[in-house]
Amino acid sequence: MHTPSPLSGQLVTVFGGSGFLGNYVAQNLLKSGARVRIASREPEKAYSLQPLANLGQLQFARCNILDERSVEQCVSGADGVVNLVGAFEGDLVRLMGDAAGTVARLAKEAGASRMVQISAIGADADSPVDYARGKGMGERLVTENFQNATILRPSIIFAQDDEFVNMFAKLIRVFPVLPVFGPNARLQLTFADDVADAVVTALEHPERHGGKTYELGGPEKLTMMEINRRIAAAQGRKKTFIPMPDEVSGVFAALPGTPMSSDQWMLLKQGSVVSDNALGYEELGIEPRPLSLFLDRWMQRYRRQGRFSDPRHAA
Repeated sequence: MHTPSPLSGQLVTVFGGSGFLGNYVAQNLLKSGARVRIASREPEKAYSLQPLANLGQLQFARCNILDERSVEQCVSGADGVVNLVGAFEGDLVRLMGDAAGTVARLAKEAGASRMVQISAIGADADSPVDYARGKGMGERLVTENFQNATILRPSIIFAQDDEFVNMFAKLIRVFPVLPVFGPNARLQLTFADDVADAVVTALEHPERHGGKTYELGGPEKLTMMEINRRIAAAQGRKKTFIPMPDEVSGVFAALPGTPMSSDQWMLLKQGSVVSDNALGYEELGIEPRPLSLFLDRWMQRYRRQGRFSDPRHAA
């Protein structure tokens, strides 16, 4: 007999719920039987979730996370709160630091008993990189205001509709020769559905996971060069990859209109792997899935004849 989730019937507000990761988190919450409130600047971006919800199971709230009154309305009546908000542009310390603390404080005041804050591997309140500093400050302020919150620090998240693997896939499809920035940077890419599972697990059992920090990395540690080569192989394309010196990469990232910001370059150069002795998927009871499990299928649309081509006959 199926045991109902502790979240069944509970109201969970998901800040940033209309974004890339929010789509996966919301789906997994709906599966658990939770009532889900999507709080976002553009909640209509999450309307595609409606067919997955039962009557009254899904709500949409227009929210400005920098406005206390807006946040207060969105946490009203919530049993649980998830903060997914992240960005690479704007005042990142205010958006991912101060605002995260505000969400935690108002959620606690509203009576929420469980909270998950999505941070990132490498989060550091003292970092010279705005993104890492914002995430680090967010962790600190959330913990101060909601002691039982769970902090999840994923590595770079991949999925069929991500902006990481697909960015490289598009470049590899078009250009015969490609520069590789941070070719030796090691990444532990993690699957969006596994991160969403971690969110739901942490919310289901705050007595077990509350007040703890988990670093979420997939089972493979790959360099940027290896990732590019795997994508090319899955597309059935023979490409020439040129490792770029850090000095050149840094100058490129600083230029306007490039696909990578200076913050993203600095983070990439540092790599993104789980720290020694960190709690992770294992302690959450989740077996993370590797990129290699999906890559061949996802790269079909980038091959010359789509799904009718054979990647073994590389061109």
